[in-house]
Amino acid sequence: MSRRPALAVAALLLAAACGISPTDVMERGGPPVVRVPPPSKTIYLLKDGELTLEPADVDSDSVSSLLTALFEASTQPLGDRDTALRGFAFEGTEDSLNPVQRDEVKLPRTSTLTVFIRGDGTLTEPGKAQIVCTAQQDTTVEEVKIVRRYVDRPSSTTEGRLTCGEFK
Repeated sequence: MSRRPALAVAALLLAAACGISPTDVMERGGPPVVRVPPPSKTIYLLKDGELTLEPADVDSDSVSSLLTALFEASTQPLGDRDTALRGFAFEGTEDSLNPVQRDEVKLPRTSTLTVFIRGDGTLTEPGKAQIVCTAQQDTTVEEVKIVRRYVDRPSSTTEGRLTCGEFK
């Protein structure tokens, strides 16, 4: 008889004799689950005519989601805060990278975010500031171009390429 099976049996007996008795599995509660709340970001509203950051619950951390929350705020009572965007609706964004060249040197690229809005009222400087500063919380957005479409006519107006620093 070979000594290997006997050694294996002896090792098994030694392990079982270490003084720890086996137990059954006991339930102690449900499995651990991470609950992530929806991102809570900020939008720029007005307080006493000045830009102020205010919390906004958004669906995602995208710029479009923040701008949607900004324009939705203009349809609600805001207490001691205000908005210069009443009468305007957010229609979407388009992102572009500058410069776009085929053989460019690998440098950080700048991004221009075009924000499309609809409305016939006057888009004031505080209204532009709310849009631009809310969008530029995303650090990849270098400048914001606002394109305003009108409700009763097919034309549109470009409000220029703006940065938040111009309004502060």
